[in-house]
Amino acid sequence: MTTFTPRLRKLSLTLHVTASVGWLGAVAAFLALAIAGLTSTSPQTVRGAYLAMEVVGWFVIVPFGIASLLTGVVQSLGTAWGLLRHYWVIAKLLITGVATLLLLAHMQPVGHLADAAARAALSGGELEGMRVQLIADAAAALLVLLTAATLSVFKPRGVTRYGRHRRREPGPVPPQATY
Repeated sequence: MTTFTPRLRKLSLTLHVTASVGWLGAVAAFLALAIAGLTSTSPQTVRGAYLAMEVVGWFVIVPFGIASLLTGVVQSLGTAWGLLRHYWVIAKLLITGVATLLLLAHMQPVGHLADAAARAALSGGELEGMRVQLIADAAAALLVLLTAATLSVFKPRGVTRYGRHRRREPGPVPPQATY
């Protein structure tokens, strides 16, 4: 296993943290827009919220989600933590991968609402179920992303069978302390 130089490790970690925090912040902004779109009595605010949600989704949230996934894989492969050695790394990979796939599927109703808002002001209960669903999805996404962040900070113990096998081989020992 090759590990990054300290400078490259810090660069990859910075890219990963930036993408992950950007994803989290953009989802929080998306949630605020979804709430404004559902609760506002101003047709301009409702229209603007749903049009902005599509732009924020495709040009901020999706790129940050994909970047977080890719930089996380690079980060794990270039450090002694490894991709398959610790359960918390695998959990983060699964969380990020599934969240990214769900995000891409989630963008379809966002586009539908943005198209509806572009054609005419959404009034009262029009598409209310879909509008409420966007709030629930964004709130759930925030919880999922906070869970991934918590795993990154606390790094619960637990080495996989592969990780135990790799520890017995000569070479760099996986870290026990946090970075």
